[in-house]
Amino acid sequence: MSTMSAALLVLADGRFPAGGHAHSGGAEAAVKAGRVTDGASLEAFCRGRLHTAGLTAAGLAAATAAGLDPLAVDAAADARTPSPALRAAARRLGRQLMRAARAAWPSPELDALAAALPRGAHQPVVLGLVARSAGLGPLAVAHAAVYEAVSGPATAVVRLLSLDPFEATAVLARLAPELDAVAASAAEAALRALDEGLDALPASAAPLLDITAEQHAAWPVRLFAT
Repeated sequence: MSTMSAALLVLADGRFPAGGHAHSGGAEAAVKAGRVTDGASLEAFCRGRLHTAGLTAAGLAAATAAGLDPLAVDAAADARTPSPALRAAARRLGRQLMRAARAAWPSPELDALAAALPRGAHQPVVLGLVARSAGLGPLAVAHAAVYEAVSGPATAVVRLLSLDPFEATAVLARLAPELDAVAASAAEAALRALDEGLDALPASAAPLLDITAEQHAAWPVRLFAT
């Protein structure tokens, strides 16, 4: 296995201390609303998230890994995140990922971004810059981003519904070809953005995720931060 592949495994590992375990990616609200009740509905939820929020996050991460200005990409991330609750969560996750990444792959670029945005950059932007520091390219980090977009909700639903973890893993396995396709699309858009600008990046919307994120943030008791 190459060093680049090993770095990707470390970055995508659920045990990497980036804070993602505290977030359900909208799954907690979907479970409460009765939209996710079993393996089949989890698969549908993850597929929808993959092709919307996942594609957008992967494009942002890949663009940063490709060398676009992370501050400009962060502004593009803000424009693509209409929910205040999700914007705040993305920056919290960005801060946590930055802490872990600077310990694992210290670099002047990470230091500069942390200094420029002390309250945190959007998580996909940090992810892309971490990938550069770890020697990974746009396609590799796009794979990490899309996997995170579906693995987080799948893991959360195991806890929320006591879903058989084997069933949740089977959901991720069935989605694997779509993960590959979405990652490739995001990486291709990132490379086009080098010449065409940030408007070339995906901006797929998931209005229901935005609405339920705001509702979830107001719950007095919840298991997950999002």
